[in-house]
Amino acid sequence: MVGWSDLPADLSDRAAVARLHDHLPANAVVVSSDLCRAADTATAIQGARQRLPHLPDLREINFGTWELRGFKEIEAEDPELAFAYWDNPGDVRPPNGESWNDVRARVDAAIDQLIAEYTGCDLVVVAHFGVILTQVQRALDVDANEALSHRIDNLSVTEVTHHGNRWSVGRINHLP
Repeated sequence: MVGWSDLPADLSDRAAVARLHDHLPANAVVVSSDLCRAADTATAIQGARQRLPHLPDLREINFGTWELRGFKEIEAEDPELAFAYWDNPGDVRPPNGESWNDVRARVDAAIDQLIAEYTGCDLVVVAHFGVILTQVQRALDVDANEALSHRIDNLSVTEVTHHGNRWSVGRINHLP
């Protein structure tokens, strides 16, 4: 489980980074989580785009005491909690961590603020698996289980659009 640990990004595939850079809107505003794996990726794809300060509210899920531990180890320690966390995402929290609903509320507020401040602009939000899927959930108006069924690869693009009070989703996990 890698949530708030500040581990580096693997940006060694320069061709993939270049394809991602070229795929994104040239006039977009770029923002990222403050964790170096997102911030460094944002720097790598920024080019001439406007860059905003890092936002801690775009961090991955806080896994608390589960951080940097494997699922088998966590499951062996507390199988009921481990099962409940992934099988019924919502209000279940890892010890000293965040529930899915906590993450969703935190990220929704950050995205709403960005939309309010940059109305009419394309935003490139460089974030993490959980962050991206909270917004997929929001836009598709589905439950957390359905949102979590989507795969999100590194250097992929998921298109979520806000239209007044409506949301839509284009491609999910597109690798340019």
